[in-house]
Amino acid sequence: MANPQGASSQRLRSNNRMGVIIPHNKATAEMETVEMPLPTKIIMPMQQHVGAQCQPLVKKKDHVDVGQLIGHAEARTTADIFSPVSGTVTELRTIYYSNGRTDTAIVIEPDGEQTVSDTIAPPEITDYASLVAAVKKSGLVGLGGAGFPTGLKMDTDLSAIDCWLVNGAECEPYLSSDYREMMERPQDLIDGIKLCLDLSGVPKSLICIEDNKPKSIDLLRKLAADDPRIQVLELPARYPQGASRVILKNATGRAVPAGGHLTDVGAILFNCTTMGEIARYVRTGMPLIQRRITVMGDAVANPKNLMVYVGTPTGEVLDYCGLSCEPAKVIAGGPMMGNTQIDMDYPIIRQQSGLLAFSEAMCGRHETTACIHCDKCISSCPMRLSPVNIQKAYRKGDVAQLDALHADLCVGCGICSYVCPAKQPLTQSVGLAGKLLKAEKRKAKGRR
Repeated sequence: MANPQGASSQRLRSNNRMGVIIPHNKATAEMETVEMPLPTKIIMPMQQHVGAQCQPLVKKKDHVDVGQLIGHAEARTTADIFSPVSGTVTELRTIYYSNGRTDTAIVIEPDGEQTVSDTIAPPEITDYASLVAAVKKSGLVGLGGAGFPTGLKMDTDLSAIDCWLVNGAECEPYLSSDYREMMERPQDLIDGIKLCLDLSGVPKSLICIEDNKPKSIDLLRKLAADDPRIQVLELPARYPQGASRVILKNATGRAVPAGGHLTDVGAILFNCTTMGEIARYVRTGMPLIQRRITVMGDAVANPKNLMVYVGTPTGEVLDYCGLSCEPAKVIAGGPMMGNTQIDMDYPIIRQQSGLLAFSEAMCGRHETTACIHCDKCISSCPMRLSPVNIQKAYRKGDVAQLDALHADLCVGCGICSYVCPAKQPLTQSVGLAGKLLKAEKRKAKGRR
């Protein structure tokens, strides 16, 4: 692949003007991570990943140790669940998501001892296949928010892959957890990249970072200076720079064909924290039991980058940081792509990188009015879709038109709703349209 950057000290300039420039609001960027104490309870959902739901391997009154396997599924697309604490299982309960879906969760009362399971040991890595097997056993998922099982993503034919992209863009407003990963654990990131390149044979890695993070760009360039395979690209801070197809296009000039994947055009993409976690797991054998999140919003009294145990209830995190007022909205993730929480007992899950709490004044309740045909949603869409027309077709149930409009290519970035002066629910409508179209395509495929 041609080097899109030229010399490693040059800035990558992109001609892609799709997307929008939005306020960063990253006031926590230079705040070092603080470790939160053990919570009063841990709630571990069995669905913290894309794929099949895990089944609990423990029951009420069982004792568990740190790193112990407590949830497993036999399906190919899944990711094991591990206990982040030592303690006693107090119950198995049903929990409800804001979209109406239910899940089983294991509730654990920590004993404060943090006794490590005797199953924890660094994996033996001899080649790429053993690395993939180890990552599968670690339960690691994409930590940028998608939650796709990392081991499964690695388990592919890499013979045609010439670029391992690392996503350090962190384009979502407010969030700075990935930035702190790059600043506080940069060597883990570099070690993870080198391990993957050494064993896979992929010739090059591009660490992609928005230009509003100059300190991490400089730091990683210094650490990678002795390895010509690793380059750091400075990308324009333009949302949604971190979306997989957007970052691929801006970093390499390549575009994924409709219905395809990054691997179809010679690339594979990992979040920067995911890559660092691979290095830590190979070194220690400890699965992901803690997660760095950014806790922020105008309703938060003391914003922080916080290292929390996976499974910590949302309410306990907010209590630890303090509230300046009663939140009108609490969001798991970022404001553009995150999910509003309906239950403060719902826990921090492993792919979550932020927790935001906003006042009624900040939420800005707006009345939806009729479309004024301004074209903003179309001109801003990074996938060059027509959200307003997709919404119309969805409301009519016109699947053929949804297919013609490529509704299933939406990345869910939220730009269309953000720029819409009529405050139409475009993001939600396009998301539902994409699901409808994909379901109809599956049905059609099954009939053939």
